[in-house]
Amino acid sequence: QVQLVESGGGLVQAGGSLRLSCAASGRTLSSYTMGWFRQAPGTERKFVARIRWNDSSTYYADSVKGRFTISRDNALNTVYLQMNSLKPEDTGVYYCAADRFGPGTTNENAYDYWGQGTQVTVSS
Repeated sequence: QVQLVESGGGLVQAGGSLRLSCAASGRTLSSYTMGWFRQAPGTERKFVARIRWNDSSTYYADSVKGRFTISRDNALNTVYLQMNSLKPEDTGVYYCAADRFGPGTTNENAYDYWGQGTQVTVSS
């Protein structure tokens, strides 16, 4: 079992930055592909970014490419999402998720463990 806890959300003006953290307990994250997803009000949850377990390769949704950076610190058992140049359309609840030995899919159904989410609100 892996328990995930997100933090770092908040209210920020457009153009600002936030860094989200996802701290894991229960198991080391080194064997998990980690993903960030977000859900805006009234919409389905969508893929944002992922970092693979074996080579730390990253992949981003087109909507955040060049503005967001996902990273991991296996020693701290934590994954981060650095969000720069934030836009109002980035508003939503952000979730981290873990997929053991995962290939790095953007499909949320492949991820076995989820955090409770952290709210990000970007004002215009």
